[in-house]
Amino acid sequence: MQQPSLPLHSTLIRIALVEDDVNFQNALMDAIQATPDMALLCVAGTRAQGLQVLDEFALDVLLVDLGLPDGSGIDVIRAAHAKQPGCNIMVSTTFGDETHVMASLEAGASGYLLKDSEPQRMVFEIRSLYAGGSPISPLIARKILKRFRDNSISPATSPRALPEKPHSALSAREKEVLEFITKGFTSDEIAVLMSVSRHTVLTFVRRIYAKLEVNSKAEAIFEARHQGLLPR
Repeated sequence: MQQPSLPLHSTLIRIALVEDDVNFQNALMDAIQATPDMALLCVAGTRAQGLQVLDEFALDVLLVDLGLPDGSGIDVIRAAHAKQPGCNIMVSTTFGDETHVMASLEAGASGYLLKDSEPQRMVFEIRSLYAGGSPISPLIARKILKRFRDNSISPATSPRALPEKPHSALSAREKEVLEFITKGFTSDEIAVLMSVSRHTVLTFVRRIYAKLEVNSKAEAIFEARHQGLLPR
């Protein structure tokens, strides 16, 4: 497990990489270390090391490969979502099948990129993820949309026959947080805007996820729009 030297900046996006491909590791490390607003705190090459990282570092962004030599990166995603709910998790992998995609999102990932992106593009997507976005490769986005369509309408079910899901009872403050998330604000920025602590914001986020029955920002926004809590 590597701990790269950090640039001397006070406000940095704190990143950890869980990846066993040395070439991809090095390319992404070089790109991140050349970016003044990011700090790569740690590089782990196994599932076990990835889980250890979560106990040793407070992270803003976690990049995870799924095919690790000692197990699945989905275990790391699930643990990160539970231990550090304010951490933004993005998958970077060669697996583009629906099973891996949906399992990652359900575990808590907010982004999913295939390893066909240039390191500089990855840096851009990391910044987007940290700002509240959900970077997803076009091929993966199509699979997700197809999954939602298939789950919404089956050949034997017409749109009129679909049961209406009751609206989740979000409090006024939870709705306010959700609206800020939709606009791309980070947890720290929301805390300032609402004059509360970052911990309070993360508590609101956990309540929103629980009430909407989701595991990520992207799912929360989708479900809130589906329930009419946010404009489409």
